[in-house]
Amino acid sequence: MSETSSAVLAAFRDVTPVLAALPHEVNVFDALDDADVLDVQREIAAQRRLLEARAAVVAGQVARRSAPELGSAGLAQRGGFRTPEELTRVTTGSTAGEARSVVRVGVLMNETATGGRIDQNTGERFAPTRPWLAGVSHAVAAGELSVAAAEAIRSGLGEESAYITTAMLADAVVILLREARVIDVDRLFARARALRDELDVMGIADHEQERRDARSLKLFKKADGMGRLVWDMDPETFTQVAETYDQLTSPRRGGPRFVSAESSPEQERATRITQDSRTTEQIASDGFVQLLGIAGDTASTALIGLRRPAVRVLVTAEALRDRDGHGRLEGCDVPVSIDTVERIACAQGIVDITFTTDGQPLDVGREQRLYTRRQRIALAVRDGGCRWPGCERPPAWTEAHHTKHWQRDDGRTDVADGILLCRHHHLLLHNNHWEIARDAGTYWLTPPRDIDPKQKPIPMPTHSSAMQHVESRRVRELALAR
Repeated sequence: MSETSSAVLAAFRDVTPVLAALPHEVNVFDALDDADVLDVQREIAAQRRLLEARAAVVAGQVARRSAPELGSAGLAQRGGFRTPEELTRVTTGSTAGEARSVVRVGVLMNETATGGRIDQNTGERFAPTRPWLAGVSHAVAAGELSVAAAEAIRSGLGEESAYITTAMLADAVVILLREARVIDVDRLFARARALRDELDVMGIADHEQERRDARSLKLFKKADGMGRLVWDMDPETFTQVAETYDQLTSPRRGGPRFVSAESSPEQERATRITQDSRTTEQIASDGFVQLLGIAGDTASTALIGLRRPAVRVLVTAEALRDRDGHGRLEGCDVPVSIDTVERIACAQGIVDITFTTDGQPLDVGREQRLYTRRQRIALAVRDGGCRWPGCERPPAWTEAHHTKHWQRDDGRTDVADGILLCRHHHLLLHNNHWEIARDAGTYWLTPPRDIDPKQKPIPMPTHSSAMQHVESRRVRELALAR
């Protein structure tokens, strides 16, 4: 063993007893206050990312030493394993999926460090497989990005194509690395997928047709006399059905329960659903059966409320005018073609919403306390649902909160000073004294001192695909201008 090998192995072995000495007894953590528990959790996450970075580098080495050109002389096959992923899985005790992820990220880190792949037999050097992910490699190495987050970016963005260049993907990576600081892995993947869709305008209509072709409805009769319905819906159908489901069940499931005075039938209906002895699933089942039985022409206040279920599509005026670009179904990350946008507009009409240069819709003032229907539409377009960090409640499940309180701060009912919060987070904000501040078009959530003594502001990014589209379009235009 060389001096370098001894030093590296010794360094890792020295860390093991330190980790083992960290407290793990439940009673030790019982003595911590809430803020300290969260601080410990953040420290563990940071340490895990650092360890994962080393694990990925080692996995990359295993992959390089098990390269296909080495055949049976490769590290994995010499040990009796078919692939480096299988060797990594057995050695680390991880799942097959975890092993694949850490090997892929490790290969990326090795390629980034060496400037590409090197043939282990001939020494010939090849260009990096995915050069646009170099920034991801550096972020993992620095402990700023987890292996799972790196995989989310890689798989979400996909590969180059006839329309998608390396430069375009690299610009998208810059955006994703910035957003990865404030969103979890699942949302990071969805954001990467959305950016890919923004870039792949030419393929949107094809993907849309593929999803529509995959729709199906299957009915099964069970042995006990019950029946089962399996419905695979294309995104547009799902949006419409989900809207109906929400209207049938939202008061029971935590949707908004107080509305304007003119909507008193909605208040009565919400009370009935809340007090109903049936389960939420039974209410939904009975509601859909009733809708089918009377062909959707029931009295509006008796079943699904005052609003007829509809598909709302978001599109910029420029894209609709020039027929260049795409739209997005509200509450759905999947883009739709301009043809689909025009068809929905033909059937349901168009509501124009004007935004300022910092992304704010128009204002109303202080003449009324409750936000109007038009303002609620504008807030839904801007916010995309509850903007509380980590919440995924759609716009239909939210209430409009005055960031400058109506009574306390003499606040105005302006869209810029409004923000969508689900009922749970709206109550939490008022009851636990959280605050929301606005800086131009950016919103920040400030926790109370008993949650965070430093009261560090937390960003509240929009969930709206329409607003994200604006930034993604700039990425595309910047890449094309190169």
